[in-house]
Amino acid sequence: MSTTRMSRFIAAPRSAVYRALTDASAVAAWRVPDGMTGHIHVYEPCVGGAFRISLSYDRPTGAGKTDLATDTYQGRFVALVQDEQVVETMAFETEDPAMQGWMILTVSLSDRDGGTWLDAVHDNVPPGVSPQDNETGWRMALDKLAAMVERDR
Repeated sequence: MSTTRMSRFIAAPRSAVYRALTDASAVAAWRVPDGMTGHIHVYEPCVGGAFRISLSYDRPTGAGKTDLATDTYQGRFVALVQDEQVVETMAFETEDPAMQGWMILTVSLSDRDGGTWLDAVHDNVPPGVSPQDNETGWRMALDKLAAMVERDR
């Protein structure tokens, strides 16, 4: 298991960033690496609420975790602190033992320089997921998150 840590400044208020972290349509748009499309099956943003999300490759790569073209994961919201923190536990839907296991994602928000500082920690990433690929995917997603909330500001 590995851990991915990411930080980034977003030129928008914490309330806007928090909304994008907890809104299903926003998550479907930003929480997707380049070359993939997101689909929200279930999204209940409350403590204990469930989510199920699929990320499908735009071009066939044979690299999907759930099937050849898709990564599907499901989980629960562990903590939601308005405008401050979102904690989720999640697991891929897969038969591959190297991709199995419950991960924890903690996203914390704080004020900084007229915007928001986002710290994210993705713990217990399964050994079948390359740490470099996980970090790259998250950086792509966070770039989309920043572009979305900064544009809507």
